[in-house]
Amino acid sequence: MDCRGAAQSGLSKQYDRLASKNLFRKGLDRVQEGSKKYRLSLMCAEKDPLECHRTILVARHLEALGFSVAHIHTDGHLESHTDALERLVTQLNLPATDIFRSHQDVIASAYRLQEDRIAYVRDDSDSVRGSSIRKATA
Repeated sequence: MDCRGAAQSGLSKQYDRLASKNLFRKGLDRVQEGSKKYRLSLMCAEKDPLECHRTILVARHLEALGFSVAHIHTDGHLESHTDALERLVTQLNLPATDIFRSHQDVIASAYRLQEDRIAYVRDDSDSVRGSSIRKATA
């Protein structure tokens, strides 16, 4: 499932909006169907799974569908999606516990902050024939 086309069409930095699109839903359906016959792996070129839209966008929706998601690191070790999110909370210096917010709200904040960091956005200097895409900066 490649969401780069969505980034080029200006939908990036709006992962919730992207996730509501029919094309994204069809991709999730395809993963569900494929998982009935095969062991699947959704790959990315990012060194750290936290830098990948598959972690911040796709994995959260797969887990909501009941999938067990594990991220493969460059050294071959597996990290559960839950552990990856806890690492993200720590990396973003968010409180592990907060008397004003549930842990689920803290995780939602971590998703939003990381989305802002890693999502691709259109550059204002996009040309008519091609698009110039840059990575969002924190």
